[in-house]
Amino acid sequence: MTIKDIQTHLQENSKDLTNEFKRLFHGRGGLYEGWKHLTIDSIDDILSVALYFEEENEAELIEMLKSYIASSRHKTIVLQRRYIKGAPSEVIVGELADELFVIENGMKIKLNLLSNRNSGYFPDMKNGREFVKSNSKDKSVLNLFSYTCAFSIAAMMGGAYKVSNIDMSKGALSTGRTNHHLNDIDTRGVSFHPYNILKSFSRIKKKGPYDLIIIDPPTFQKGSFEATKDYRKLIMKLPQIASEDCTLLACLNSPDLDMDFIKELIKELAPTFKFVERLENVKEFASEDEKRSLKNLVFQRSINIV
Repeated sequence: MTIKDIQTHLQENSKDLTNEFKRLFHGRGGLYEGWKHLTIDSIDDILSVALYFEEENEAELIEMLKSYIASSRHKTIVLQRRYIKGAPSEVIVGELADELFVIENGMKIKLNLLSNRNSGYFPDMKNGREFVKSNSKDKSVLNLFSYTCAFSIAAMMGGAYKVSNIDMSKGALSTGRTNHHLNDIDTRGVSFHPYNILKSFSRIKKKGPYDLIIIDPPTFQKGSFEATKDYRKLIMKLPQIASEDCTLLACLNSPDLDMDFIKELIKELAPTFKFVERLENVKEFASEDEKRSLKNLVFQRSINIV
């Protein structure tokens, strides 16, 4: 695939753009030969570009992007070089407002495009948030590994009466509180707890039982969570904190673990939960191997299941 082909791809994918987020080019899915290191996102009038390893034709790529935005809705280009230590980002065309947010299905999420880490928003989880929004009415929700609390916003918009957000990062939870205010959500029914989840079960249990539980951990975070050994510790606790008809959304974004990893843990450690479905991934994030891509698994509890 040539750089000219990428421009054609961008133009084709830009025909239905609005001010909402859309991934325009998902090289990470492995569907475009030679470009697994490139992603390009539309965020209102911003074109956000990430390179995961050095591109020998970077100058040509940048010139193509400048040519593309000349006839698109975009006024600013932000480039993040993820292959450089610290993953620096820079504005190469236009300028950024001091306060940025991304829009997803009408929901606003605070954005930091110049962060050397994550921007504060994980777009591939869009369908998971839509599921939560559609299944939260009148429910008590537990949001584990909540990060900046996008699931919590979706739950409150869907009519949840209570949400408990749990994450080790006080900074992420502070941004999460801001995100609720951005969406004019009354936070009297929302709590933000900077707990180490694996060491704080008794405190989490006190606020239960929960009608909807979301588990969205990192695949690996040193000193905090390692999916291969720690996911089972969470599943073991589920029966003690779940309501009799609890819904579970268990997320896994490890390319090395397939959906059977979680299904077998549930069968062994929480057999009252029955597998319902794997949510479809956002179409713009298509992968050459869906088994290795994001897995959002829905389980439903019934105490009559043995």
